[in-house]
Amino acid sequence: MEKSNRDFLLELLRTPSPSSQEVEIQKKWISYVKDFADDIITDHAGNAIGVLNPDAEFKVLLAGHCDEIALVVNRIDEEGYLHFDKMGGINPKAAVGMKTTVLGYNKEISGVIGVNAQHHGGLKDKFDLEDLFIDCGFKSKEEAEQYVQIGDLVVYKVEPEILMDRYLSGRGLDNRTGSFIVAEVLRRLKDRGCSVGIYAASTVNEETNMGGAYFAAAGINPTMAIACDVTFATDYPGVNKNKHGDIRLENGPVLAKGAPINRKINIMLEKAAKKLNMNVQFELTPRMTGTDADKMRLTGKGVPVSLVSLPLRYMHSPVETVSFHDIDEEIELLVSMLADLTGKESLNPLEE
Repeated sequence: MEKSNRDFLLELLRTPSPSSQEVEIQKKWISYVKDFADDIITDHAGNAIGVLNPDAEFKVLLAGHCDEIALVVNRIDEEGYLHFDKMGGINPKAAVGMKTTVLGYNKEISGVIGVNAQHHGGLKDKFDLEDLFIDCGFKSKEEAEQYVQIGDLVVYKVEPEILMDRYLSGRGLDNRTGSFIVAEVLRRLKDRGCSVGIYAASTVNEETNMGGAYFAAAGINPTMAIACDVTFATDYPGVNKNKHGDIRLENGPVLAKGAPINRKINIMLEKAAKKLNMNVQFELTPRMTGTDADKMRLTGKGVPVSLVSLPLRYMHSPVETVSFHDIDEEIELLVSMLADLTGKESLNPLEE
């Protein structure tokens, strides 16, 4: 990955993008993509979509969501402490003792998630978010309300870290890496050329309701769609591989297999991997994928979908970790597969 591209990815990761508040990250995404896209589309959901070959009849939608999980302020007590609920799949145990940035209506405020000292009994064995609070240094509810109101969002204050020049760690790699990947696929296809329409979407709200994916697919009416998300790596201590499968960093992109997935799209992806002499891994999604693919599939008359995922350690924690190698390979796989499309392919499994 070239330095300029890596810098763009790091900039995305440094930009707070809690589900329902993705405007700032979308502005940065558009600023990057506009230099090589034929067109930029936005919609009422807040999606940002870069387009190549907008006049092509065969349209491929790539969706990588840019929103991250977050906390949301639901009460300010009389002493000025902030109490919160979750915006997406927050793990309460991972929140304990974290530094935070409160995206206050008036200004951003630093805070810490307080925890009862072990000397005073510590946390109870079973606790939830309602047992935690954020200390911003306010002395009263009145002072806090000068900066914060109910509904303001909060993210962990975590800088992305590069580990051994091999791995990338931080918050919200799920799935700002996917937003980055679809942008890079568009950029490389612009240089390489392709025969079909490419709609690279940085989608919103995946962590909460997947509404962005629905808006994008309903508006574009694509011939096919591919969700670019993350999946659970199982290559670290304590994971039951018999139960959760064997997915490893640096072992290639992950293709989903299951009822929602169009087999013909997967065959194209596997052929592209073989052509590149690239390893791919597999995960099972028997009923649903739990990603943007589920919503895109059920728009209009129905959209054939596939899911290509990046192996990720420590899902929904402040230290999610992925491999640069896998990011590069996922981009290369998608570019190769899409560049080979003629626009005459049938995705009907009953047709030869």
